[in-house]
Amino acid sequence: MPGSYTECSMSYQAAIEQLNSMIPELHVAGNAPRRKFSLEEVRTLLHALGDPQHGFPSVLIAGTNGKGSTASTLVSILTSSGLRTALYTSPHLARVNERMRIAGVEIADDDFGQIFWRVEKVGRELLAAGKLPQMPSFFELITAMAFCWFGSQGVQVAVLEVGMGGRLDATNVVDPVLSILTDISLDHMEWLGSTVGAIAREKAGILRPGGALIRLPQDEEIDAVLNEVQGNLGARAVDAEKFLPPAGTTGRYPLLVLGQGIEIDSPLIGAHQQRNLALAVAAASELANRAEFSCITPAAIALGVKTTRWPGRMEQFHALGRDWLLDVAHNPAGARALAAAVSTIMRDKENSLLLFSCLRDKPLRQLAEILFPLFGHILLAPIHSPRATTLDELAEVARSVGSHWELTRSVEEAIEKALAAEPATIVVSGSVYLVGEVRKLLEERER
Repeated sequence: MPGSYTECSMSYQAAIEQLNSMIPELHVAGNAPRRKFSLEEVRTLLHALGDPQHGFPSVLIAGTNGKGSTASTLVSILTSSGLRTALYTSPHLARVNERMRIAGVEIADDDFGQIFWRVEKVGRELLAAGKLPQMPSFFELITAMAFCWFGSQGVQVAVLEVGMGGRLDATNVVDPVLSILTDISLDHMEWLGSTVGAIAREKAGILRPGGALIRLPQDEEIDAVLNEVQGNLGARAVDAEKFLPPAGTTGRYPLLVLGQGIEIDSPLIGAHQQRNLALAVAAASELANRAEFSCITPAAIALGVKTTRWPGRMEQFHALGRDWLLDVAHNPAGARALAAAVSTIMRDKENSLLLFSCLRDKPLRQLAEILFPLFGHILLAPIHSPRATTLDELAEVARSVGSHWELTRSVEEAIEKALAAEPATIVVSGSVYLVGEVRKLLEERER
């Protein structure tokens, strides 16, 4: 295992280079995309690593939108309660280390490098021994790393965000004390199914026999599937609806939690966040009934909600003398939530600007039709990903939508053009990659 700072740094850099050589989760054979759909391989890998995923209680969160917001809010509540809490999320904005955190601190580079090479070595040995048919994927490696790190650090509870789907996601090898389902809509249909019912069934795969599921009422088809899955498993539904504020409520609002009145004051903006907050508060209240989590109090819940941080998600960011709104909305439901928030913030369409890009496997036209008409000017930028939509494709859709748009050669150029336009607020959206790069550049220039 590396000893010196230089060796650790080299180990980390080599790990990042190896990870970057793997297209996350998507393997292309000819023109046909292929995804690994099996939990057996990641179970084999984790068993060889000592089954670290069983070394701590966990909460598993699936859904289409709101997983990260719900997870970050719940983690903040658990941390405010004095629990040593881990968080696993995906994807990351700027650094892969962001995906795994303990007590709000992401894994250090030297720890990341050492754990990566340990997991990678075990994977190669299993492959050579014929116990694995192929090397673990990007997501399987990162997930196994997170479990190894959490298990070695005395974590009292881990909140885990499902990567995609639920039933066959690598995170679903844990035995969660609680499962949470956020809002479900059409996304990743090539892998999860062509209807919301089929997608809901995949996501409900995180529920265990006799377990508890935190949920809110959704589409009739979705609710019917969830009711069926719960019934078949003898599971219990925990309805978070009682933790929603009255319709039309904005800003702070009172809430009765664990028999005591508190004030909900969240930094996460947008009416849609009230549903995510309700799920997190319901989960915390449910956990408080267990002896090992009796430290969760109404005061801790109020403090945790207030101190939640979730960068790049409806994030109001002031940099370079301008107000920026950063949001990773990359599907129609996310775009509609952003549009609703923008309509309350932006009063002058002509003085508004959107910096936009997206991946080619996202519904570009739908995103454009929802977002572009809200802005007086659109800046289209390239992003660094093999899955990026080309500038020509972005321009073609912008032209068809009829917006006032302009192509830029880089994200740096897009930022300069946005600043020169002097809009009241600059909105950045369409891709995690874009938001991550813009946020990183703004932070660097501010420093």
